[in-house]
Amino acid sequence: MKWLVDTIAGRTIVVLLVAMGVLHLASLWAYQSSLEQEVSLTNETLVADRLVAVARAVARTAPAERDATAHALSGGPLNAHWNADRQAIPVIESSPFLAGLRTRILEAAPDIGPDGLVTGAHTVGHDDPHLALVSIRLPDQSWVNVNLVQVRPHDHFSLTHGTVLSTTLMAIGIVIVGILLVRWFARPLVLFAAAARDLYATAEPKRVAETGPREVRDLAHAFNEMQDRIHKLIDDRTQTLAAVSHDLKTPITRLRFRIEDLPEKRRALISADLSEMERMLDGTLAFLKGDRADEEVRSIDLTSLIETVVDDLADQGAKVSSDGSRSVVVRGRRLALKRALSNLIDNAVKYGGTARVGLAVTDQAAVVTIDDDGPGIPAAAVEDVFRPFVRLEPSRNVETGGVGLGLTVARTILRGHGGDVTMANRDGGGLRVTVTLPKPAATIGNKAAIGT
Repeated sequence: MKWLVDTIAGRTIVVLLVAMGVLHLASLWAYQSSLEQEVSLTNETLVADRLVAVARAVARTAPAERDATAHALSGGPLNAHWNADRQAIPVIESSPFLAGLRTRILEAAPDIGPDGLVTGAHTVGHDDPHLALVSIRLPDQSWVNVNLVQVRPHDHFSLTHGTVLSTTLMAIGIVIVGILLVRWFARPLVLFAAAARDLYATAEPKRVAETGPREVRDLAHAFNEMQDRIHKLIDDRTQTLAAVSHDLKTPITRLRFRIEDLPEKRRALISADLSEMERMLDGTLAFLKGDRADEEVRSIDLTSLIETVVDDLADQGAKVSSDGSRSVVVRGRRLALKRALSNLIDNAVKYGGTARVGLAVTDQAAVVTIDDDGPGIPAAAVEDVFRPFVRLEPSRNVETGGVGLGLTVARTILRGHGGDVTMANRDGGGLRVTVTLPKPAATIGNKAAIGT
């Protein structure tokens, strides 16, 4: 049921069905009302003509044979009698049928006259709306009294099997047409979403075809212009940073030469400051260049990539291990992913003493876990550590690490690949870092799917 309110197709189908139901019921009511009106008018005319014919036939018959003639002409809803007196009692509030019948009789036989026609009941206060008595005066002042069953249309229309069937078929047709129509209209939106994800992952514009209705063409044109502006902004920023890097490193190098003649103690202090400036500058440039897409996107064996990082750290004497035994293939930039995983695993070794790397797969993603045996971090800071230049004191500082950009760079790279990274303290102590990366279908354990 969530699909009905959470998607354009679902909402459109609900609106169409409700509108169809209301309009269909209204049209049925209007049609039934019109039909009942026509039937009522036809019934009144037929009954009036028959009553006039009975009265005239009886009038042309000899008095001794009039009652027999009236009986002979009876049938169906009519039961006629000839009497010397009027038997119908006028009613104050006549039904619409009797009022219409009186009008039709007078139109068919004006010679009868209003005083010669009484439509009503057998007795005063008669309350059966289906039984009525019509008395018509003959030229000799005798009366033809006709009992009749009042044939009235229903006060409301009923839903027949045909109505239900037609309504159901209309609803099914509207659902099918609505789904096709909304998919046609929503297809450009799907393309916009895919292009936006590609832009985030690759930093390269993916132009959307400027076709379709005018509104869609305008949206596609604006979207393509936005992509071009973002791409130009990234290029301009990168070029500016490269120039700034060159311009700043040159005076730092000159300062290193100029402090050589200073006393050793002062030279060491200034040299430390210059080294810190270089680390901050290099870290900032590396972070800001982290969204570059210069490297080709290809299939990567994530298991082999993790083993490479683990082996490199193990060769440096770090306590690190991995237990990934299955080949899991993901799409991405190998060097960027290696850098992200290296930052995370190296961070666990530095501040947790050891790192245990695990690899698992789900239906949609590859999941990498990195456990350490350190003291963990405050629960309130599990997101803050991913912000640029954030370092948790006292252990996570410049003396034991970088400038606070390693985790930021790792998250930027992973999110650029459609994944993410999170941190959480383990119940048994230590910290767990969880990395998720989307994986293409049919690549688990398939060495042939791995690109070169």
